[in-house]
Amino acid sequence: MELRQLEYFVAVAEEAGFTRAATRLHVAQPGVSAQIRQLERELGEPLFDRSGREVRLTAVGEAVLPYARAALAAVSGMRQVADEFTGLLRGRVVMGGVATPSVLDLPGMLAGFHERHPAVEISLVESGPEQLLDGVAGGRIDLGLLGLGAPLPPGLAVQVVVDQALVAVVSRGHELAGARSIRVAELKGLPLICLPPGTGLRTALEEVCREAGFAPHVAFEAAEPYVLGQLAARGLGVAVLPESTVAAAESELHVLAVTEPPLRGRMGVVWREGGRSGPAARAFIEHARRHLPDLGTGGSC
Repeated sequence: MELRQLEYFVAVAEEAGFTRAATRLHVAQPGVSAQIRQLERELGEPLFDRSGREVRLTAVGEAVLPYARAALAAVSGMRQVADEFTGLLRGRVVMGGVATPSVLDLPGMLAGFHERHPAVEISLVESGPEQLLDGVAGGRIDLGLLGLGAPLPPGLAVQVVVDQALVAVVSRGHELAGARSIRVAELKGLPLICLPPGTGLRTALEEVCREAGFAPHVAFEAAEPYVLGQLAARGLGVAVLPESTVAAAESELHVLAVTEPPLRGRMGVVWREGGRSGPAARAFIEHARRHLPDLGTGGSC
């Protein structure tokens, strides 16, 4: 029995098919089938029911799958320990995030980590704030980047990497295009264009409006700040955006400072505090924290 056979067995079980497993493993499908047949001969029992459209585990396959996973995990742990002694990191890290502002050199941070640890695979995923926090808390995401506003769930730590003014933008033909600023109280009743609920920017806007005695009237929502600016440029309302995102479309937009009180937005990187992270994840978090700006820590997201 070979480790390769166990790896192929687990892949076929998880992908419910030989072709999908071969794609995941970057090998030819006949090779996967041959190794599985050899494993079945060694065990003396079929591991998969191939009679349907999808490959299904037999009762024997279901029973041995946890042992196969445990064997692969043990070998991976052995390699990890040995690599720590030699200074070579292996493994996979996952970073989740929302739209990344241009003020952060995220590509440079990732390239720097890859140069130092070329054997570590880096995956980037995009998700909403709630799903991202759930992923970090559950260990599925090693490091998250998101807007800050609401309280952080227990067990998570944060480093603020962006703290900038939020501004209101309108089209050049809008009735507010002649003004240089707008007070928070003056946003009452205006059709606003903003990020969805749960984002740091939306939370900050709702908080200052609540303190001013009203709920904001959000007429349009979009997940990308660029889209918000485009909606404002078409005269559909007043968009609330981070200051750094409006430069590219400034020729189409009129920018107003938000005052009384000034409105600010923060973004931060979030990770599990004291979680059982592997060496690769710990190295990635430390590298990101050194590379990205450090504007302090806080307990909100």
